[in-house]
Amino acid sequence: MATAIAYPNTPDLTTDDYIVIGLATCFIKEDGEVHQVEVIEPIPSAALEAIVKGIPTSYKFACATTLGSILDGETLTKPANFPQTAQFCDEFAQRAIAAARTYKRSATAKSLIALGTTYTDLNYSTERKRVLNATRVVSKEDNVKQHSHTHKVL
Repeated sequence: MATAIAYPNTPDLTTDDYIVIGLATCFIKEDGEVHQVEVIEPIPSAALEAIVKGIPTSYKFACATTLGSILDGETLTKPANFPQTAQFCDEFAQRAIAAARTYKRSATAKSLIALGTTYTDLNYSTERKRVLNATRVVSKEDNVKQHSHTHKVL
């Protein structure tokens, strides 16, 4: 029998619900230098379907597991096949709950990776770096120049 997760506002989820988590290569920019980090992230069903089709991804591998094996209330448990240096992403619990809900809708996504197995045949690429702490600075040069007649009634 599946038991409910002791997490607020999730009566629709149980510890036996299917979820896929992946090991992503991300980057952090500090003092003008870029440092590589490994991050454990939940992968929603739509993203998994695209990744399995071969789009370039920063995920090294994806692991199908149950929600209860990684999330016990608010306590996170790192799966054994993930490196010790890997860290959980920001707001992992909320993102994991959201991702688990996407698999409840999509039976085809559940069939892509069997429960308890790891999928490694990914198109791994860090050509487009995922910088976690990137900030966007907007300047006057970013404004689009409009034609002088744009706001005139002719």
